Amino acid sequence: MKKRFLCAAMASIMAFSLTACGGNGAETTAADTQAETSAEDTAAESTQAEDTEAEDTQAAGEGGTLIVGFDQDFPPMGFVGDDGEFTGFDLELAQEVADRLGLEYQAQPIAWDSKDMELESGNIDCIWNGFTMTGREDAYTWSEPYMENTQVFVVAKDSGITSQADLAGKVVECQVDSSAEAALKEVPELTATFKELLTTADYNTAFMDLEQGAVDAIAMDVVVAEYQITQRNVDFVTLDDTLSAEQYAIGFKKGNEALRDKVQGALEEMAADGTLKEISEKWFGKDITTIGK
Repeated sequence: MKKRFLCAAMASIMAFSLTACGGNGAETTAADTQAETSAEDTAAESTQAEDTEAEDTQAAGEGGTLIVGFDQDFPPMGFVGDDGEFTGFDLELAQEVADRLGLEYQAQPIAWDSKDMELESGNIDCIWNGFTMTGREDAYTWSEPYMENTQVFVVAKDSGITSQADLAGKVVECQVDSSAEAALKEVPELTATFKELLTTADYNTAFMDLEQGAVDAIAMDVVVAEYQITQRNVDFVTLDDTLSAEQYAIGFKKGNEALRDKVQGALEEMAADGTLKEISEKWFGKDITTIGK
C-alpha cells in the first residue's frame, strides 16, 4: 500500500513539474512573440519614415523626374515642332530648370480640360504652359508670375470689326476651360450680344475656323495670338480693347511648396544670369519676362 502511495505521489510530482515547465515555456514564447512584433513594428515605422523622407526629398528636387504637363497645341508656349519633338518657350524654361535641379525632364502632353485630374493623380508634377494664375490663386500652389498677359479678340483684318461693340451678332470662339472662356463668363453683357459663343479643344483649330470663315473672332491670350498670326502669315489683327489682364505662373499641386520653391529658385537664378532674357528673346524677339524686374 505504501508502495502504491509512493508511486502515486511520485507521478503527481512529475506531472506538476512538467506543467510548471510548460507554463514557463508558454510565457517565454509570448514574450518573445511580443518582442518580435514590436521589432517588426519599429522596422515598418522606420521604413515608412524613410519612404516619406525619400518622397519629400524627391519633391524638393533632389532627384527623380520633373514631369511637366502642357497643351501640345499651344504655340509658342508648348507644341509639337516640325521635327516632331515637343518644344516651346515654357518647355525650354522647364528643361533648363530641370537641368539646374539635377532632375530628368519629361514633357507630358495633356488634355487641357483634364489638367486638374492629371495633377491630382500624380501623372504630372506641375502645369507649365501659359497657365494663368489670375482667378485661380487658391486652387494651386503657384510659382511667382514670370510673364504678363492679356486676353484679346483676334479678327480678320478686313472684317470690319474694330472693337468689342462690333462683335454683336458675330460668332466667337475660344478654347474650352481656358482663361479666355473664364474672362468671357465675367462679361455676360458682352457675350449676350454674340450670335454664338463656341468652344474648341485647341487654338490651332480655332485659327483654322477663322481662316475658313466659320467664326468671326477668337478670344485668346495675346502672347499666343501674336505668335500664331506671325507664324501663319495671315491678315489677322487683335482688337485694342482687351478682355482682361492676367499673369502666367507655374501651377503645382496644392501644398507642394517643396518642389515649387526649388523651381522658383532656379527661375530666379536664370533671371539673374540672363538666361530668362535670352530664351524670351529667342521666342518673342524681346524680353517679356517679369521675374527680378
